[in-house]
This record gives sequence, C-alpha cells and structure tokens, in this order.
Amino acid sequence: QVQLVESGGGLVQNGGSLRLSCAASGRTFSSYAMGWFRQAPGKERDLVAAISWSETTTYYGDSVKGRFTISRDNAKNTVYLQMNSLKPEDTAVYYCAGRHVGGLGFSSNEYNYWGQGTQVTVSS
Repeated sequence: QVQLVESGGGLVQNGGSLRLSCAASGRTFSSYAMGWFRQAPGKERDLVAAISWSETTTYYGDSVKGRFTISRDNAKNTVYLQMNSLKPEDTAVYYCAGRHVGGLGFSSNEYNYWGQGTQVTVSS
C-alpha cells in the first residue's frame, strides 16, 4: 500500500508562486508515474501535470503550460509541483496521485493512489 501526503498549499496573491510537495511511502515509488490533479468547487477533477517514473516524460494541461513545473526526487520519494504566475482561476484543491505503471496517465481512473488534497487559493 502506498500513502501520499501533500503539503505546500495556501493563500497567495495573483501572480505569486507556491511549491506543492507530495511525499510517498513505499519502496516502489520510483517505478510509479505520478500526477497532480485539481478540483474547483462544482467542477470535475482535472489533470494538471504528470511525470513518468524516469522523469523523461512530462505532461501539462494547456491552462498551466509555461507556468507550472512537475518534478520528482525518487531518492526522497517525493514529487513536486512548482506553480508560478498564479491566477485566481488556479484556485482549487490539488491532489497528488500515483499509478502502478511507469507511463503517464491522463485521467483520474488511471491512478491507483491518492493524497488527501491541499487547498490552493489565489486572491485577485
């Protein structure tokens, strides 16, 4: 069983930055692809960014390209989401997710493990 714990959310002004972290338990973290999703009130949970087990492949949603960066440190069992130039429309609960296979997943049903979520609020 893998447990994921997010941290780093909070309140930030328009144009500000935050870095989310997701710490994973389990010895097989390095073989998992990881993703960050977000869900705003009344909306679906959408994929923001994903990274393969080897870090060679990444994916970003159109709305965050050029502003967000996903990375991972397999030695620390941690995946990060650096968020720059934040906008009010980035406000959501952000979830870390992991999947058993190493390649990217693009929908929530492709992921096997989920964190509890961390709130990100961007004020205008």
